[in-house]
Amino acid sequence: MGKAATANARLAYQAFKDTFYGQRFAALRAKGARVQRPLWASTGTKNPSYSDLMYVEPLIGPDTVNTLPPATINAFLEHGHAEATLEQNLAEAEQTLTALAAAGINMEQVTATLLAEGVDKFVDSFQKLLAGIAEKEARLSAREHIHPGASLGTYLADVEATVADLGRRDVVGRIWRKDYTVWKPEPEGISDRLGWLTVTDMMREQVPSFEALAREVREAGFQNVLLLGMGGSSLGPEVLGQTFGSAEGYPNLIVLEAGACIVPARVQEVTAAIEPLDTLLILSSKSGTTIEPLSIFDYFSSLIESAMDKGEIGGNFVAITDPETPLAALAEEAGFSHLFLNPVDIGGRYSVLSCFGMVPAATIGADIATLLDRAERMREGSMSCVPVHENQAAWLGACIATLALRGRDKLTLVTSPAISSFGLWVEQLLAESTGKDGKGIIPVVGEPLTEPADYGDDRLFVYLRLRDDDNSATDTAIERLKSAGQPTLTIEMRDKYDLGAEFFRWEFATAVAGAVLGIHPFNQPDVQSAKDATQRVLQEYATSGQLPQLQTTGSLGELLAQAEKGKYLAIMAYVCQTPEIDKALTELRRIIVERYHIATTLGYGPRFLHSSGQLHKGGPNTGLYLQITADHESDLPIPGKPYTFGVVADAQVLGDFQSLQSLGRRVVRIHFSRCDARAITDLMDELA
Repeated sequence: MGKAATANARLAYQAFKDTFYGQRFAALRAKGARVQRPLWASTGTKNPSYSDLMYVEPLIGPDTVNTLPPATINAFLEHGHAEATLEQNLAEAEQTLTALAAAGINMEQVTATLLAEGVDKFVDSFQKLLAGIAEKEARLSAREHIHPGASLGTYLADVEATVADLGRRDVVGRIWRKDYTVWKPEPEGISDRLGWLTVTDMMREQVPSFEALAREVREAGFQNVLLLGMGGSSLGPEVLGQTFGSAEGYPNLIVLEAGACIVPARVQEVTAAIEPLDTLLILSSKSGTTIEPLSIFDYFSSLIESAMDKGEIGGNFVAITDPETPLAALAEEAGFSHLFLNPVDIGGRYSVLSCFGMVPAATIGADIATLLDRAERMREGSMSCVPVHENQAAWLGACIATLALRGRDKLTLVTSPAISSFGLWVEQLLAESTGKDGKGIIPVVGEPLTEPADYGDDRLFVYLRLRDDDNSATDTAIERLKSAGQPTLTIEMRDKYDLGAEFFRWEFATAVAGAVLGIHPFNQPDVQSAKDATQRVLQEYATSGQLPQLQTTGSLGELLAQAEKGKYLAIMAYVCQTPEIDKALTELRRIIVERYHIATTLGYGPRFLHSSGQLHKGGPNTGLYLQITADHESDLPIPGKPYTFGVVADAQVLGDFQSLQSLGRRVVRIHFSRCDARAITDLMDELA
């Protein structure tokens, strides 16, 4: 493993020398003829288990060319070593190819296949280049050619000033060079979190592996794919699953964000919905050590194992993780059918275009190649060679950050119906990335649109519009907001696969916004504080056998008495999400917007702790926090643990409450013996 390519290259170089340094070429050389140099093409390392310079350092020699991707160039500048290596270990190279032939691997066939595929890829790339030129031509021909969906009024001059400053400081170029000083003077937590910039290169190489997994899943007859993840590693797949659905003949994707499914009712709901033998379980964890997904994995894997012979269990399991994690070791030892290793330099909320998003999408029959194509087109339009005012992703980041600094920090995302789940992902990306140091862009997602007069002057409306969707009502509402002077941005999507472009656009925009705000967009320091508080509560439970008593600490009316300009209400519902409760809470949000003229957010706990939970604690102290809790109608044990799912969920409630209180946040808990739509209606009645 990992030796054939360099061995083949070394022997090819010897053939080159035989031709151009031999007697036949000597006469031509004497007359000034130049050699036809070997070129080692696209030598970035695709396998994260290998050295990032695996195809650079061993292939250094005279008369050669190496076309390195930008990330590999940067890696070589950082830690590469230059010496003539190409003619070292020639005997070993001969032995490697001899061993391959003995194993039945025909290198002539391999290289012929690679040649044919390579030519196809160049043709495909050229077609994409022409399509990109045609698209830009159409955009430049429009009357408002740079940002046709922008209606910013007097804020446009502020945004243009920010864009000019980004250009002067070469912020975009420095981001692509992975210069951590764009954000902070120290590299900690930044230099090792920028792999998302180029991850589509690696994913492109893995498309055949994703397609092979998709075929296996379909042919095996799996009815459900159960994804267990945490935070960013599960929100991206959830958006893809809800947006694309399952292609014909492919299984249904059930995403269990581990923070949410700690609630016993949700665990029981999913247990009842699946047949273990017909379920493929994907365990998705960057570190492989997070307690919530591992607890859920223990529970569901025991269901699958009990339904089949011990020797067959591996076929029902897939793992996605970083190299050399405990999960990677578990997958190898237990014989998981697939283990996908992700680059280590990508954080969870920036991981949707990596294995964490692409593997689940492949299992439901999504066209991964097209999704990556769209992402790469947006990436190419975001490179440092593109002027900042034409760089759509950088411009979005400049816009949202500039308006946030001008007091419009409630980014209200409005979407076409078919892509409504995209807001879940944007919410985590913005909240967890920007909500720190007392600053933050507050994403408002899923809030019902009301009359323009109901909104204050702290909003920026961003409308993600899917062409050919049922947009008539939303189009009308957005036009009324524009007419009322509210700043709005409209981003047009041609079809659902443009989600690939939007994922990259918002990731890059968030990084740029972090630079404008002067914050570190890749860490989440206050998420850990909530985890620590939860652990303290669980330790208390382990000692005393009981948790501190849950109780009501105030009323919604008392909390909203503090509503004033610039505030927002954060509804934190630690209950099992149902369509009925969704509807009731949406109506509650509408009433609050109409009566109190403040923004509202909604998160189901404990999952929101890994998204907007960072913003609640590290962002501006403008939130009014409403905890809604309820008794568990039944509970379930966690295999191998001294506590139940219900105990962990309640410990997270208490830990979050204590963290908010310790930071001086305005927080009220309302506890129900049973939380249903009627209970939420009773809350509305209190406001009458």
